[in-house]
Amino acid sequence: MKAGTGDSVIEQIARQWRRERPDLELGDFLLAIYLRRLGHVIESEYDHMCQARFGMSAHDMRVLLALRRVGPPYALRPTDLFEALLVTSGAVTKQVDRLERRRLVKRLPDPAHGGGSRVQLTPRGLEMVDSAVELLATSSPIKPATAQLDKGERDAAARFCLKMIALLEADREAPAAPDPTRRSKPRRPPAAPAKA
Repeated sequence: MKAGTGDSVIEQIARQWRRERPDLELGDFLLAIYLRRLGHVIESEYDHMCQARFGMSAHDMRVLLALRRVGPPYALRPTDLFEALLVTSGAVTKQVDRLERRRLVKRLPDPAHGGGSRVQLTPRGLEMVDSAVELLATSSPIKPATAQLDKGERDAAARFCLKMIALLEADREAPAAPDPTRRSKPRRPPAAPAKA
């Protein structure tokens, strides 16, 4: 449903959960649902734009964007790519293969890592990704929504997202604390010395 015509689907979901589990504080649970749905809507629109304008998936475009943002010579190791893009090494290999067939990237030996390689934008790839950045800056998939927000709301949304990402990623990288509810096995006493 459109705004102003009653509950949206996401509002219905939230209302249903509150009705079904009034005994729980559902704030974080519902916020995670909202963020997942927002990500899904943005991803779907972004993928549609990439397919329509550039004949490639949003995933493949992200490889070009990752190479472009590091600056000249626009090259990264495959490891850097899959870590930056939060995908598997196998996924990056397939993406680079597709982009290489279109002559948008090329593989080069990496002198800093013996036997390794780097993926580099070609001039054709640089031209395409610069067109994509210009399009995203002026006609982003979120533009219809953000155009209805004032600058303060947009800035607050950006601060919220950056803080959440920083907190969640720091939490993921921190070593796990021992679980105080988990019982440890009792230590066995040291073995008695063997009698001669």
